[in-house]
Amino acid sequence: MLRLLLTCSMLIAGLPCLSAAAQIGDPVPGEAVARTWCANCHDVNRAPRPPATDAVPSFAAIAAMPSTTSMSLRVFLQTPHAAMPDYQLERHELDDLVAYILSLRAP
Repeated sequence: MLRLLLTCSMLIAGLPCLSAAAQIGDPVPGEAVARTWCANCHDVNRAPRPPATDAVPSFAAIAAMPSTTSMSLRVFLQTPHAAMPDYQLERHELDDLVAYILSLRAP
């Protein structure tokens, strides 16, 4: 019984860590990263303009895709792509950029 009580206590104590991990990154500095590194090719605005070309999606369009998750963005942004420059973002920059892109989802 004591073992069960200790196990449950540890699980409950760990729950705040899980919710904190889900909120990694800050969209405010993430927007600055987007404007610095991504705005040459992507529309990174919160209110997207009509696309001039469909060659690259806007960040709002990326955020709206059902397949877009924090994990999928991290994998994509850390994998070299022929059509995309190989930016070496610091971990906090990547966290913030992902948070910014996800913040563009329609409520």
